[in-house]
Amino acid sequence: MQLIAATVLIFCSQLCAADTLTTASYVVTITRHCEEGDVSCNNVSYHGVSKKTGKSIDLKGSAKHAMCADGVTPCQFLGYQFKTGNISYLVLESGALRVVKGDKDVLVDEMGEWTY
Repeated sequence: MQLIAATVLIFCSQLCAADTLTTASYVVTITRHCEEGDVSCNNVSYHGVSKKTGKSIDLKGSAKHAMCADGVTPCQFLGYQFKTGNISYLVLESGALRVVKGDKDVLVDEMGEWTY
């Protein structure tokens, strides 16, 4: 049993990387389910918890990048994007958490600190 647990731990340490963003109102854990070095990881999980209500949400999303001049190659990592219905969650490398309904209705716009 210990061998299996060790194997899973090694596997996850190579493929799963989690970071936590803490803002005034939320604690968000981002987990990347891609191999290290995969800059365009399209298999990312969001687990957000409200500090006020304790309610949580789990979403699937992807890394977000600015593209190079060729329009194909990712040049600069910006953060992560998640969607559920018409609500978009954007978690930026800078520590910003933005939740927007539709095109303009900003529900959350907070800065936080990353824990790696």
